[in-house]
Amino acid sequence: MAYIPRMNSLGLDKAPAATRVVVAMSGGVDSSTTAALMVEAGYEVLGVTLQLYDHGDAVRQKGACCAGQDIHDARRVADRLRIPHYVLDYESRFRAEVMDDFADSYLRGETPIPCVRCNQTVKFRDLLGTAKDLGADALATGHYVRRAAGPDGPQMLRAMDHRKDQSYFLFATTRQQLDFLRFPLGDMDKAETRRHAQRFKLPVAEKADSQDICFVPGGDYARIVERLRPGAIDAGEIVDLEGRVLAQHDGIINFTVGQRRGIGVSAAEPLYVIRIDPDLRRVIVGPKAALLVPELGITGLNWLDGEPLSDRPRQVSVKVRSTTPPARAQILAAGDGRARVMFVEPQAGAAPGQACVVYDGDRVLGGGWIERR
Repeated sequence: MAYIPRMNSLGLDKAPAATRVVVAMSGGVDSSTTAALMVEAGYEVLGVTLQLYDHGDAVRQKGACCAGQDIHDARRVADRLRIPHYVLDYESRFRAEVMDDFADSYLRGETPIPCVRCNQTVKFRDLLGTAKDLGADALATGHYVRRAAGPDGPQMLRAMDHRKDQSYFLFATTRQQLDFLRFPLGDMDKAETRRHAQRFKLPVAEKADSQDICFVPGGDYARIVERLRPGAIDAGEIVDLEGRVLAQHDGIINFTVGQRRGIGVSAAEPLYVIRIDPDLRRVIVGPKAALLVPELGITGLNWLDGEPLSDRPRQVSVKVRSTTPPARAQILAAGDGRARVMFVEPQAGAAPGQACVVYDGDRVLGGGWIERR
């Protein structure tokens, strides 16, 4: 009887045993389970962990994605799975592409998303290139997002479990990168992932999820910006929508559009940060209704759909925050990698520096960065 190779679950035209898969292993339960599933499916698996930032003396925090403990945990998982494990020093790249951009964005009065920048540069550009250099056929990650074949090539879809969906953070993934990437957890919820981790007896099966940005311990963004850009933090004024001075502040990096708590102004009604003017070092506050915007512009557009944008409005849904549900809107091209988004109902919380991600149902059409109003 002729030998029939096991089905290749990654959609590649070769037997699993002849398929080399690099798994990005952060030391957490998601990426560790991804590696275990790839081993169980019969693939040749190489585990790669990125050393992005030396927490040691600067942070002294356990449990963030690039801390030394996580590298140790990734190595323990690799030993359990009996797969090769490599640690790559990407600290200088991470500093230049992610941390410096993070600090500069805050100084421009924006609200950056360093996880998107990290996926866009260090992981899906640099690590993906390294995976190809290692002779890999695919790079698998523990992200909760789905990848499916489409008429114009691979498509990105929201995760089956919308509560864990990470497509918002992956909008900058290019079509070429998506062709090489695989996301084995996209059809699972977190409980199922943990059950697999327990079944494989992984040493991280009960490890808690990290809640912080890896280089921002406890969410103290201002302290990190001050350390990265010494002397760049200037005091300024907090004003209302009419320009009346209400109070003084210690730096615009302490504020973000949509913020309510910690503004430091007493008023008869709740005040929210409406805008930030970095040139005048002003924080403009007002009632919640002033946060509503009927439209916005986005730049740095990454378009995944096979049908390009035109100057004719297209019916879509968009997310302007990772935690908000998609809102109905129209989108049209505005030239030079820009687009214009018009909401069916005005939306709040559209902060410069955040992403606007565009969907057709569960399918990710693309996205870009929200421009300053």
